[in-house]
Amino acid sequence: MFIDSHCHLEMESYIKDREHVIKRAQDGGISYILTVGTEEKYFNIVSELTKKYNDIYGAIGIHPHNSSQFNHNTEKKIRDYLKSHRKIVAYGEIGLDFFKNYSPHDIQKEVFIHQIHIAKELNLPIIIHSRAAEEDTLKILKETGVSRGVIHCFSYNKEYAKKFLNLGFYISIPGTITFSKKQESIDVVKYIPLDRLLAETDAPFLTPEPHRGKRNEPLYVKYTVEAIARIRNEDLEKLKYAIYKNFIDLFLGGQLF
Repeated sequence: MFIDSHCHLEMESYIKDREHVIKRAQDGGISYILTVGTEEKYFNIVSELTKKYNDIYGAIGIHPHNSSQFNHNTEKKIRDYLKSHRKIVAYGEIGLDFFKNYSPHDIQKEVFIHQIHIAKELNLPIIIHSRAAEEDTLKILKETGVSRGVIHCFSYNKEYAKKFLNLGFYISIPGTITFSKKQESIDVVKYIPLDRLLAETDAPFLTPEPHRGKRNEPLYVKYTVEAIARIRNEDLEKLKYAIYKNFIDLFLGGQLF
């Protein structure tokens, strides 16, 4: 009962073998997958995947890298998809990335805030991308009063984990934990309460050991969960069930459909 709570099956990396990648995940014990469309060009693929596969759910939103692309037409398309596709269950990923700076900071903040308001209006959890922008992310979340969502691919320290948790957010751990030697990352994994913990691949990115250096895929989330269990000295089956329950509670309102 492994769950990949965040990947990008709609991306070009999977054009040639997407069905095989999904079958490998299914055969390998991955119960549910959340695929996240970060640009308008991916929205329809996300939608079609959720229709074709019972075990795939979706999210759509405009990534901070692409904030400059957000406009009225984009917003209308997002609203239309979210209102008419019941298996698109979250808004994201949205947020701030001040590390790569592909969009100006002021535009990133403006678009982040606007998308939070749309998600709140539609009663959807948000998937947050935050890199090198911890204080601004926290400030916006507090000011908008949003508390339902996940900090995906968490990269900050335990003190910031506590601050995001105190706001009500879940924290998702990526495959980098399988090879990270940073005590800061290990401390975060140990600190997150079991009922607020998720795991993800962020495939095709951030491939875990033992496949580091190759394209990532949802099947590999099991390596991340196993690493989390070792670090926390947690029973693997207990951890798998907790992540499963957290996924259902956050994205599916506590029940499968």
